[in-house]
Amino acid sequence: MSEVHFQPHDVRIEVAVGTTLLEAARQARLRIEAPCNGAGTCGKCRVQLDEAARLQVRALENRRLSDEDRGNGWALLCSTLVEGDLTVELPGAAESGLKILEDGLALDTSLDPWITKRYLEESKVTEVLAGESLLQEEDGDTRGRLYGVAVDIGSTTVVASLLDLTDGSRLGSISALNPQATHAQDVLSRVTLGSSEEGLALLHREISSEIDRMIGVLTQEARIPRRRVYEVVLAGNTCMIHLAAKVSPEPLGRFPYTPSIAGALHLPAARLGISIAKNGLVYFPPVVSGFVGADITAGILATDLVKSTGTTLFVDIGTNGEMVLAHEGGLQATSTAAGPAFEGMNIACGMRAARGAIERVSIEGGDVEVRTIGEAPPAGLCGSGLLDAVAALVTSGVVESSGRFTKKRDLLPEGLRARFSEREGKAVFHLTPEVYLSQGDIRQVQLAKGAVRAGIDILLSRNGLGGEDVDRALIAGSFGYHLTVKSLVDIGLFPRAFDGKVEYVGNTSRTGAEALLVSAPSRQELVATVKEVDAVELATDEGFTQAFVAAMAFPAPVREARSVASPAI
Repeated sequence: MSEVHFQPHDVRIEVAVGTTLLEAARQARLRIEAPCNGAGTCGKCRVQLDEAARLQVRALENRRLSDEDRGNGWALLCSTLVEGDLTVELPGAAESGLKILEDGLALDTSLDPWITKRYLEESKVTEVLAGESLLQEEDGDTRGRLYGVAVDIGSTTVVASLLDLTDGSRLGSISALNPQATHAQDVLSRVTLGSSEEGLALLHREISSEIDRMIGVLTQEARIPRRRVYEVVLAGNTCMIHLAAKVSPEPLGRFPYTPSIAGALHLPAARLGISIAKNGLVYFPPVVSGFVGADITAGILATDLVKSTGTTLFVDIGTNGEMVLAHEGGLQATSTAAGPAFEGMNIACGMRAARGAIERVSIEGGDVEVRTIGEAPPAGLCGSGLLDAVAALVTSGVVESSGRFTKKRDLLPEGLRARFSEREGKAVFHLTPEVYLSQGDIRQVQLAKGAVRAGIDILLSRNGLGGEDVDRALIAGSFGYHLTVKSLVDIGLFPRAFDGKVEYVGNTSRTGAEALLVSAPSRQELVATVKEVDAVELATDEGFTQAFVAAMAFPAPVREARSVASPAI
C-alpha cells in the first residue's frame, strides 16, 4: 500500500500500488473534473507533479500531453499509477466561487399544496394528508409545521429550495455541482453508464446523497427538523429523472427513445435514500419524451407558456438544447445533443464558471480584453467566455465562416496577429499568455451551436415560420442566463431576427418545481398540458441533417447596434 497526500485539501489516503491518481482522489471523496470518466481522452484531470512525486509514479502514454508538458512535470491523474508515497498538489480554483443561477421567473399561483394537515381535536392528533389519502399521523397540533423541498437536477448543477407550505414562502436555497458529472459528463454518457446495474447504482447514489445533503443543510439553517419535510419535487431532464428514481435509462439510448417512467408519480423518499418525514414522498413531474424532460415541463409551467399569445420560443441551452415553440395555441417540443462544450468541457482551456474563469471577451481597437469571475487572474475559459471569444474572433475576421483560423493573418491588426502561436504543430489563438483557443475548440462550438440552431430551425420550418415571425425568445437555465444576445447572434446560434426579442427567464426548472410543490391544481394542469405537446424527434426528421450542416457555418459579421430586454427574474 502507498499513501497519497492531496493538497491543498490536506487529505491522505492509502491505496494499492498500481491505482491511478484519479481513483485515489475519488476514494478520498475529492471531486475531480474528468468528463471522460478516466478514459484519458479529455485531459481535464491535469496536474503538475514536483520532482519527488514524479519518482513515486508511473505515467502511462497519453496523447493529451506533449513531450514538453511531460518534461515540465505535467501528468493526467487518470493515466498516472501510484508506485510509492507521494504528495499531489491539486488545482485550487476548480470549484472556488462557482456561479450557479438559482432564481428564475416564477408563476403567480394560489396556495393549495398537495400535502396538507388536519387537526383532530378529540384525539389530539394531526393527520398529514397527501391529496385525500392519509400519509401519517402526528401527536399534537402540528399544522403550523409543514414544509417541502423543490429541486432542479441539471446535468451540471443541482439547485434546491425549502418552502413553507403554510404560506408558500421560500425559507432558503442551496446549489452545488451534480456529482454524477465526475463519472459521465453529458446526458448520453450517463445513459450509457446508467444502463448497467453497477452504473445505475453509482449514479443514483451520487445524486440521492447530494440531494439528501442539501436538504440537511437547508433544514439545519432554517432550524427545522427533517421530519417536518413531507414532500420533495424533483425536476430534471428525463435521464436525470430516471437516475434519481433508480430506474435504468437504457431505453433512452436506443430508438424510439421511450422513457420507462413518464413522470407525474410519487415514490417513497426513504426508498430513494432521501431522509425526510417517515412516510415522505418524492414527486416526479411529467415528461414529454425521452429527451424533453421535467425540467422543460416545469419551465412551461413557470413561464405560463400555454397561455402565451403570438409566437414564443422557449430555449434551455446546456449540454442538451431543449426548446418549446408556442404557436397558435399549440406546443411543439424537441431536444438536441449539444454536448459539454458550452460547460467549458472538451475545450483545451475550458473550466467551470468558477473564480478565475474568463466569462467575457471582447476585441476593441485590434486587441483582446477579458473579464474573469471574481476579477481573479485568468485560469481558464467557461462557457459564456467561450461563446464571447468565438463570436469576437468571427466578427474580427480571425475566424472565417467555415470555422477555420484565417490564412490572411497579414490583414489583421498587429495586436491580433501577435496572439497566434503553435502547440504541437497546430495554430492556437491566445486570449491571455496561458489561456488559448485551438482549432478543435472552435469546431466544438460549431457542433454545439449547430445542433441547437438546427433544432430551432426545424421547429420553425415545421410551422411555416422564420426567425422574423417569432415574437419572443425566452432563454432559460443557468448557462443561458450568462450569455449575451450579441454573441448568440454573432455565432449564429440565434437568427439575427431574434435581436431585441430575447428575454432571460432564469432557472425555471426550480421555480416550476416550486409551483408544483405549493399548488396541487398546477400538477393536474401540467399533466393535461404535457399530453397535448407535440414531441418532435429530430433523429427521424428528414430535414435535420441538412439543417445541422447549414447551421455549422458562422454568419458573415455585421456591425450594428443591438438591444435586449432586461432579465425577467
